[in-house]
Amino acid sequence: MKKSIIAALCGLLTACASPDVAQYQKAEPKLDLVHYFVGKTDAWGMFQKRSGEVVKRFHVEITGTHHNGKLVLDEQFKYDDGTTQQRIWTLSKAADGSWRGTADDVKGEAVGKIAGNALNWRYTMFLPVDGKTYEVQFDDWMLLIDDKAMINRASMQKFGFELGQVTLFFKKRD
Repeated sequence: MKKSIIAALCGLLTACASPDVAQYQKAEPKLDLVHYFVGKTDAWGMFQKRSGEVVKRFHVEITGTHHNGKLVLDEQFKYDDGTTQQRIWTLSKAADGSWRGTADDVKGEAVGKIAGNALNWRYTMFLPVDGKTYEVQFDDWMLLIDDKAMINRASMQKFGFELGQVTLFFKKRD
């Protein structure tokens, strides 16, 4: 009995695991973060509860600059309820090829790995909700479609339970 319960729990945990970014190594076009994000990029997105209900939609104007080995993304959010937000990411490529990123509402560092057309970020964000701030974990996937378009899907979790999904579509301006 104990063995079957343990096996079921292990199966459940494995089912929740994210794929390995390395499986996208041969996917084209190859994602180059600096090349894609330097300049102006727009993104449109939504947050869905785990039930699938859309609770927030938004547009983001992103200005990317690169100097001294740092990629800085200035993100200006406009939400469907009229509120706005700014997030400034500072990203750098580590010696092992991974990407590291910081932002004011991110706890510590975001760590990202690129393979082929995919980037997988993992980080903890401080999320304000109804006057309280929660630490939520993100498993964030970006997939380059072509030289102008990218799709992003992120799972938000707290204590290992999914709270919802954030989905974005990026379009690089000419």
